[in-house]
Amino acid sequence: MIAPSSEVHVTVAGALAAIFIAGTVGSTLWWMLHPPSSYVQLIAERAESDLERMVGSLIVVFSPEIDSAHMMALAAKLARGERSELLALYVIEVPYTLPPDAEMAIEEREALDALGAAETIANSNNVTIRTETLKTRSTKQAVLDVAKREKADLIILGSFREGKYSGAPLGRTIEEIAADAKCDVLIGVEGKHGTLLIDESAQASSQPI
Repeated sequence: MIAPSSEVHVTVAGALAAIFIAGTVGSTLWWMLHPPSSYVQLIAERAESDLERMVGSLIVVFSPEIDSAHMMALAAKLARGERSELLALYVIEVPYTLPPDAEMAIEEREALDALGAAETIANSNNVTIRTETLKTRSTKQAVLDVAKREKADLIILGSFREGKYSGAPLGRTIEEIAADAKCDVLIGVEGKHGTLLIDESAQASSQPI
């Protein structure tokens, strides 16, 4: 009686099939152990990366036509959270009928008040701030020049505040800055009942005792 042979004959097709099955199982196990990031996770990671890039150097712009007071608390919190440099810039546009360095007492007083308030908000948030007042023929060009000098990552602008245009929150200067800036621009339009951007400490101090 002849014992059956123990040899196993492997064909090329069988070997390929075995390799394919093993690869499929292996890739499935790898995918189960390393699930792909969800769409929401990818958006969150991208937003976080953009924020880190965006807020390295911040400029908050004020002028007789640009009211950015309600944006200062947000700017201070961004600067504090990302350890960013913060500059409050007040631009006084000098008409061509006056010399470039003409004295403009009302506008200069408003600049001192606006920048003083900006310093108060920054200090209450433990943020270091620099302030600067510029006289110029063009608000837009002055803002863009300072942004280039400061290598700004973000320009923060408030709304257009001239009384006769109260129905239009954005003026032409704001739109021009946003259109020509080489960095990100954040424009904040204050709502009638908005409180999110109000500095909490200032709000608390104004409450009656």
